[in-house]
Amino acid sequence: PYPRRIDSTIGILLAVLGISVLAIIHEAGHYFVARAFKMRVTRFSIGLGPSIFKYRPKGSPTTFQVCAVPLLAYVQIAGMNPHEEYDADDPGLYPNKGVIARMLTIAAGPVANYLAASLIMFGLFVSLGDKHTEKTSPMVIDEVTPGTPAAQAGLREGDVIRAANGRPIADVDDLIDVTSARPKQKTRYEVERDGQRLIVTITPYADGPLRAEDGSRQWVGKIGVRAAVRTFYTPMTVGESATEALVQPVLMSVATIAGLAAMVKDCSTEGVMGPS
Repeated sequence: PYPRRIDSTIGILLAVLGISVLAIIHEAGHYFVARAFKMRVTRFSIGLGPSIFKYRPKGSPTTFQVCAVPLLAYVQIAGMNPHEEYDADDPGLYPNKGVIARMLTIAAGPVANYLAASLIMFGLFVSLGDKHTEKTSPMVIDEVTPGTPAAQAGLREGDVIRAANGRPIADVDDLIDVTSARPKQKTRYEVERDGQRLIVTITPYADGPLRAEDGSRQWVGKIGVRAAVRTFYTPMTVGESATEALVQPVLMSVATIAGLAAMVKDCSTEGVMGPS
């Protein structure tokens, strides 16, 4: 339990760090464009809560600070608070700038995130190449999720699933076909371990309901194993790397938005239909 708890803690810390880095880059975009248009930025804060470090360069209107809670970041641009009074003749205030300057300042945050993501991906594509994964045959178990039917049945990493419910299993697709069709139904699996053939009976748990291609909502069976895959990289030219680096952040953003929209739609449909 302790290694798993440590892994979870490290994962949470890395997620917080990642969010903070994204926020800093985002706010840096706002900051640099605002300063380019001679707006007065009064504060650039990394983190939230009480300040633990402050620094204001000589001749600069900006106080840079690091706060106690290292999550998120923000910049304060003079005149952006709608509740504060401002001098209409002060050229350093946000509302006194032209429409183009204000639009570019607002857009600079997302653009900074996009450019940072593109640069990181470009470096990965140039150094590593394009990542590919392919399923392996036979169906080798790479990981068994603790507490799942597969774990309770004694399946282990490295086991080879040869058959399920009397059907030969050549790869992970065959295993999914058989298992997904048998939620909460006892199923016989033929497993090879260290050259020995074992027969185990597992009752897949029901996951879902998931939306099928025809729009219906179906429960699918799962046993809690992950199949081993082969990972390899193909070299990419600088031009190919640049193209992919520009396109991939957009595709990932679209996929994320589509996934969130699908989740909202499923939740709203479930609320109307009631539990299946």
